[in-house]
Amino acid sequence: MNTTSTSPAGPEPFELFAIRYGRHTGRRASDNFIGADLHEAGTDLEYFVWVARRSDRVFVIDTGFNPASAAARGRTMLRLPADGVRALGIDPDHVDQVILTHLHYDHAGSLAAFPRACFHAQDAEIAYATGRCMCHPFLRHPYDVEDVVGFVRHVYANRVAFHDGFAELAPGLTLHRVGGHSAGLQIVRVWTRRGWVVVASDASHYYQNMLRGMPFPAVHNVGEMMEGFRTVRALADSDDHIVPGHDPLVMAIYPPPSAELDGIAVRLDTAPRTGRA
Repeated sequence: MNTTSTSPAGPEPFELFAIRYGRHTGRRASDNFIGADLHEAGTDLEYFVWVARRSDRVFVIDTGFNPASAAARGRTMLRLPADGVRALGIDPDHVDQVILTHLHYDHAGSLAAFPRACFHAQDAEIAYATGRCMCHPFLRHPYDVEDVVGFVRHVYANRVAFHDGFAELAPGLTLHRVGGHSAGLQIVRVWTRRGWVVVASDASHYYQNMLRGMPFPAVHNVGEMMEGFRTVRALADSDDHIVPGHDPLVMAIYPPPSAELDGIAVRLDTAPRTGRA
């Protein structure tokens, strides 16, 4: 594990935020961990998008699901993801860089809310989401065909930047393909005032997926998911510098940017409070 923060050559640190926009309750432990007790109650899923911001650049990470998907899948939509971005003082109409960690319905379901954005995605994810694996209901279930078709329209409109593995989008912000949960899942490493923070997205839905080595059941390749846990931990300055994709603890251990945003957004460039399980 990387335990020493080394600043890249001179860049300003990013502010980093998680915005909560949805929730799924009534889960069992077996919904969250392969091998868990079928009868044990499970932790809720919470849904996030993320923002990395500094004086010269703004990156939105994922766009969340849309109201139609929320209704169809029985998810609670707390707010439109774009409204959460707007609450940070960022106009979605002016965002020009959006990183899509993958194309599942809850990460790439509101692309139209960012009409000027270039969308960053992995080659492997696009091939997977439009290829033969989608003939299998289990593998295509986390995708929404309309979201995928909409993404392809952005390809034809020259609004997609494709990446193959590692990419540096700016000094202090890099992308890393880990796969596992989906074929082209990518994580985001961000330089902040407290060091290197990794937005793991669905490389680890909960802290405990990674810390206990227990994969999340929605998975394309279990071996890649397990190796992804190692990659996430190697890229972050410590386990406390890792932000999982759906864990309610994120809202509990990080502070809000302001009193008005309490319960809506938290700062990830500040050290977490004690108490992470």
